[in-house]
Amino acid sequence: MNWKQRERRAYWLYLIPMVVGFSIIVLIPLAANVFISLFSWKGGRAKMKWVGLENYFDLLRDPLFWSSFLNTIYMVIAIAIIPTIIGLILASTLFDFIGRNFNGTIASFLRATYYVPQILPVAVAGVLWSWILNTRDGALNQILRNVGIDVLPDWLGSTDLALYSIMLMMIWLQIGYPVVIFMSGLQRVEPSLYEAAQLDGAGWWKRFQNITIPSIRADIFVVILTATIGAMKLFAPVMVLTRGGPELSTYVPSFFSYRNFFELSRVGYGAASATVLALTIFVIAGGLVYWQSKAIEEG
Repeated sequence: MNWKQRERRAYWLYLIPMVVGFSIIVLIPLAANVFISLFSWKGGRAKMKWVGLENYFDLLRDPLFWSSFLNTIYMVIAIAIIPTIIGLILASTLFDFIGRNFNGTIASFLRATYYVPQILPVAVAGVLWSWILNTRDGALNQILRNVGIDVLPDWLGSTDLALYSIMLMMIWLQIGYPVVIFMSGLQRVEPSLYEAAQLDGAGWWKRFQNITIPSIRADIFVVILTATIGAMKLFAPVMVLTRGGPELSTYVPSFFSYRNFFELSRVGYGAASATVLALTIFVIAGGLVYWQSKAIEEG
């Protein structure tokens, strides 16, 4: 065996732990979930009855399942789109304005401040926002009362406002993530580019358009991809704040699966919805990766 063969063999040996871990954590549970989705089963020691694709056909006729996927679009807006836009502006301001014109320590402090919500447990954040959005004595309604507004919204109890209230919490939670990623990416940009652009009379917005965004395009993609996947599988905030209510208006696919699994004892049906969600995430992630590769080729 020559040295190239030994090197190739050693390379595959290094991949064994990753393959084993991926199989245990992802592939085997996914296969088991698909298997269970083909049965009608109440869980535990109850008898499993083969139904084939019937659970999937029932999903297609379930309006609650479709409305939960529609709510996911709102979550993608709140977790991926809005925080990415705000994060871009904040990171560019901290790096290109505050960091260069004032003090790098101030920029670092503000960056850490924006990231604080990310390290909070979701249960703690949920309790905090439950207090903020409380109808009777919540902080937000107290502010509205102080400015003379008498008719106060029921933020978490109204079918028209509950979903937007969760979106507000998620925007607050998520902003720090893109700020940290984008500022890290901006550290790789040659400072002389900004200095030359400023000497040529380019303002902050021109530098933002022509230097900042092109320089961290790969970082923007990473944030959009990971945040979109996180939005698709969102569960804990809905569980803590509304439990899918009021009147099922804040259902998301993961909560739909959870409720069928553990509360309604429709394990096969819940497994089918979880399988559809996993496949949807896979397709969307693949589409985003393909979009990025095409953008790189054309750019």
